[in-house]
Amino acid sequence: MPLWLRLLFVAMLVPGIAPGPAQAQDYPSRPVTLISPAAPGGVIDRLCRILAARFQEAWGRQIVVDHRPGANNQIAAEFVSKAPPDGHTLLVSPESTFVVNPSLYRRLPYDPLKGFTPIAGLVIINQALILHPSVPAETVKDVLALAGKKPGGLNYGTFGSGSSAHLNMEMLQTLSGAKFTAVHYKGATPALTDVIGGHIQMMVVSVGTVVPQWQEKKVKFIAVGAAQRVPLLPEMPTVAESGVPGYEAVSWFGLFGPPGMSADVVAKINAEVRRTFADPEIRKIMDREYFTPITGAPEDLTARIVTDEPKWRKVIQNAGLEAQ
Repeated sequence: MPLWLRLLFVAMLVPGIAPGPAQAQDYPSRPVTLISPAAPGGVIDRLCRILAARFQEAWGRQIVVDHRPGANNQIAAEFVSKAPPDGHTLLVSPESTFVVNPSLYRRLPYDPLKGFTPIAGLVIINQALILHPSVPAETVKDVLALAGKKPGGLNYGTFGSGSSAHLNMEMLQTLSGAKFTAVHYKGATPALTDVIGGHIQMMVVSVGTVVPQWQEKKVKFIAVGAAQRVPLLPEMPTVAESGVPGYEAVSWFGLFGPPGMSADVVAKINAEVRRTFADPEIRKIMDREYFTPITGAPEDLTARIVTDEPKWRKVIQNAGLEAQ
């Protein structure tokens, strides 16, 4: 059965949520650990800190943030998928864990379909296409024109092979016909540092990360990957309107637990996530980071996986990336 069909089937069932006896009144009964698949300092870390503070305030229990980076999120995902299904170990993850890794790896140490309980969507972040100031281009069309004159002559930084920074540029190449050269790093920070330093020429990175560098004129910010212009940056065109129709570079993040969590515990956590992201003070933080909240039912989170997996599978196939 094709993966997209399995996803659709699982989506209709809302995987991993067990009816079971009521447990919400006793939850949490001990400290809760939020597992991050990334190193401290990035988007996931910020989301974990927001959730940890609010959960601790609401439930009166210690909330621990545990960073387990590596292997394109596989280390953290495997750990959570094998944890007890009592809701005391949770995963804050980007979509790539579920919709990209199945096409990048022949064998995963977790089942992206049955290995987790979806709890709540968190945020969407839009990506920015940035250049070193020395690159003689002011628009996406300028970049494509330069690439046309010398295919592969422009290089770009990624957070590693198969990362969002890599695949979003691969998608740009597929849709535009341009050819660029990838330079892989172990994280967003070293890649961005090398763009600022002029060691590489461009990259795709989250809008919130790059706006301060752009305001200080350390980089050129020429377009956003959103489907529509970002309300907080109305002057910034999208890549799609700049000559690459259909291009959309966004990342979403969600909260997941181990498989088999009881429905009432899932509902309790989901409700607290919704309250957190509806709070005006938290919304101000979201706006400063250029995050868009996507809280909703667990089924909504599963539906995102169903929608996105075929898209990224096609990008990976078109890029000629063989499963490892």
